Amino acid sequence: MTILETKNLTFSYPDGTVALEDISVRIEKGKKIAFVGRNGSGKSTLFLSMNGTHRPKKGEILFHGKSLKYDSKSLREVRKNIGIVFQNSDDQIFAPTIYQDVAFGPTNLGYSKEKVQEIVHKTLEYVGLMHLKDKPPHHLSGGQKKRVAIAGIVAMDPEIIILDEPLANLDPVGADEVMDLLNEQSYFGKTIIISTHDVDLAYSWADYIFLMNEHKIISEGTPEEIFMETEKLKAAHLRRPATLEIYEEIKRRGMARNNCCPRDIPDLVHALRSQHLLWVDVTPEVKEGDYINLGVFYGEYAQNSDYEAANCKVLHIHDDGLAIVEMDRKAFRAGSIGVYDTARYSGGEFTEIIKRDGIECVGAMGKKSKLLAEKEDIYLDVTAGVIDRSILNALAGQRCLILTHGGMVHHAMDRIKAYLEKSGINIPVSIINPGADEPVNQEVTESMTT
Repeated sequence: MTILETKNLTFSYPDGTVALEDISVRIEKGKKIAFVGRNGSGKSTLFLSMNGTHRPKKGEILFHGKSLKYDSKSLREVRKNIGIVFQNSDDQIFAPTIYQDVAFGPTNLGYSKEKVQEIVHKTLEYVGLMHLKDKPPHHLSGGQKKRVAIAGIVAMDPEIIILDEPLANLDPVGADEVMDLLNEQSYFGKTIIISTHDVDLAYSWADYIFLMNEHKIISEGTPEEIFMETEKLKAAHLRRPATLEIYEEIKRRGMARNNCCPRDIPDLVHALRSQHLLWVDVTPEVKEGDYINLGVFYGEYAQNSDYEAANCKVLHIHDDGLAIVEMDRKAFRAGSIGVYDTARYSGGEFTEIIKRDGIECVGAMGKKSKLLAEKEDIYLDVTAGVIDRSILNALAGQRCLILTHGGMVHHAMDRIKAYLEKSGINIPVSIINPGADEPVNQEVTESMTT
């Protein structure tokens, strides 16, 4: 279902500078959309046109199939449902305190003081800033300011959230926290639209991409389709994502399967081709025909056989001490991934889970869960890229636990299950402390505690 559409949109600034030329796009409801292009390609102007801030010179914008109107009442309704987070948070945050800034939107929607307070408290709790509600915004870090700006939009409960370069000037942890929020909002059914020149972000995150150059849309499609269009990427002065570049190099050397489009590190690991013959260093006492053990070898994983120990027969020893060996594999059970909902945290229960399940790696997603870990003195092994890192650690035999909350609990489960289904690998995964309305798969849970 199309929620937002532009038809032949053209916009020029008062000095005659052309910013958009004949832009026609259709945005599907509930999707994660990325507009990708270098600075100056027209992304920001397009976004400001989408919520009526800029009125196009030609063309039209349709929201739920109805053409945008520019009277005050119509624009107020559109901006309630299409929220924009600017690239520079200082351009958006203006109130004396964080509470007042987040309250601005709900107050202008005419809600009562009690209703506004309820919304603001709930939203600040959600973004992990409740403890800073009375602070002046200029005392905040870049990542905190970005979350305040997002909170101000989320508080109005829009259908579409648009973010202009959402990760600009953020450190890796701050960037990860922002993406956690966006992924959770997507899980809740919001349509998320971002602009970026970060091809790695767009490739790994988006459902659909519009490629922009010189104020025009020059291509559109899935991430796999867009980043195979070498000439159009070159025209837009963009490179291919790093995971694709690495994949092409290892494929060229015969070390990866053909026809793969790995979008993240777990996908890339799974694309690696199994090597049955290897060159290895051997000690002088090893003879041809001997068996040596290389420990755990990460290769092609079979269902129910997620990592392997490689016993190798020495076929030939070269004069320089390098040997050609043939692997004889023995399969072992992989690690596991548990997802713990911190909204139902209990200190005693949590300690028992860590001990009972032999948890070796703990990660946290979302600022609220990270603050809980800090308060409860829970050591976190992983704070960024938590889902991917947990998958990789589980493939290496570790028992992992992800702390998160709200919609991110099911987002994490869906992301892990999608990888397992795509790869054919079997890793036990479950919600460790489900609510009453979340039935537990007993078979999976038992495998976690074996």
